[in-house]
Amino acid sequence: MTSALVTDFYELTMMQGYFLEHHNPRVVFDMFYRTNPFNGGYTIFTGLEELVTKLEEFRFSKEDIEYLRSLGKFQESFLDYLSSYRFTGDLYAFDEGTPAFPQEPLIRIETNMLDAQLIESILLNTINFQTLIATKASRMKLATKGKGSIMEFGLRRAQGMDGALSASRACYVGGADVTSNTLAGKEFGIPVAGTMAHSWIMLFGDEYKAFRAFADIYPDNCILLIDTYDTLGSGIDAAIKVGLEQKAKGKKIGIRIDSGDLSYLTKAARARLDEAGLEDATICVSNDLNEQIILTLINDGAPIDSWGIGTHLVTGGNQAALGGVYKLSAKEENGVYIPTLKISSSYEKTTNPGIKQVYRFFDKNGQALADLVALNDERIETGVNHIFFHPFSTQDMFVMRKNTYAEIRPLLKKQMENGKRINPSPSLKEIQQNSLELLSHFDKSYKRQVNPHIYKVSLSTKLKNLKGDLIMQAKMAEDKI
Repeated sequence: MTSALVTDFYELTMMQGYFLEHHNPRVVFDMFYRTNPFNGGYTIFTGLEELVTKLEEFRFSKEDIEYLRSLGKFQESFLDYLSSYRFTGDLYAFDEGTPAFPQEPLIRIETNMLDAQLIESILLNTINFQTLIATKASRMKLATKGKGSIMEFGLRRAQGMDGALSASRACYVGGADVTSNTLAGKEFGIPVAGTMAHSWIMLFGDEYKAFRAFADIYPDNCILLIDTYDTLGSGIDAAIKVGLEQKAKGKKIGIRIDSGDLSYLTKAARARLDEAGLEDATICVSNDLNEQIILTLINDGAPIDSWGIGTHLVTGGNQAALGGVYKLSAKEENGVYIPTLKISSSYEKTTNPGIKQVYRFFDKNGQALADLVALNDERIETGVNHIFFHPFSTQDMFVMRKNTYAEIRPLLKKQMENGKRINPSPSLKEIQQNSLELLSHFDKSYKRQVNPHIYKVSLSTKLKNLKGDLIMQAKMAEDKI
């Protein structure tokens, strides 16, 4: 069971208000974000499978109800309602691992108002964090330019055990190859790996003895940490000695460097290893790596085979949160859904009304061209021209001509019906592979680390006109025209 107390308190007080007022219409909510994290060009939508599982299990236990009763804020009739609560809504979402962009509804919830209100916090908590971390992992994967695997070493730097577990999962979706988090390996099937700590060498006192013992115990996974005392002195010397002994047994070694100038040290260590005849020895680096450092080392030609990354990977580094939001877009009145929108003095924060779908346009080579946010009842067909309106400007637009694109794919798919999962749950490996494959359909300009090209997300004519009409109606009512 996932406790339904994983919600903000005001969600419960609002729910009680709807309940007591007998005001619980069918509604539609969208989850989206407004700005790409890390000044990047995209995100990797992540966390859906965990969210669906949590929503299926969302319950108030007897202890939960007793706690709420002790607060003196809730009436018994409402507590009785909560005691048998189950999520009963429909959930539409992008497939997990799909590249996504600002202003697109990544999740659409169709349910009653009490349902929709209660799940807001857990939905945003799950999707915001995992999408942020998967995107960070994806950026680091791209920074390696295919040179070396990424080892996620973030357990000890993550925000608590639950944060560490979610981060390990998200990192794998984004492209990490292995994790040091043993529980994540058990829970999600992520390959686990590790090397050794400086304390191993320090306990033996002598680097050769420490390396020799480790190689005897783990002959097929022998990565030797050479920077405890003198990286290019006693450290590499002892590693080469053990490496030659292992080579005579038909085994090979690797070394890890955790400090210093990684470009200089890896090049010097590579030269020493090759000179000794250990050309197949691998080099792993760690030490507060991020995508900018990785890219610098790659461009500098550092001979690195694997990257051990912790803090900046599992915490988001310089970006604390994704900032996804959850907004009402339609409500039922007299059996009909009425589109709604939140109006802000900042046009960028004025939401898009109505029940919507997102369409991705591809050229004949499978490259993504642009996304169109349209109303769900629109017919967005191939073989015709489509007008794309800028999401924030009432004037800017362009025409996607029929000879420009070859395929249109709807991105929001029904994932839950009446509170139950309706699709088979993919493995995490399948989600990762799907994510990497989908990202390959985007031009490299959208994936640059610095000043990426802005991928176009636009509004259909019908949605743009609806939004304009609702804004005008609201302004006229405000001014009592």
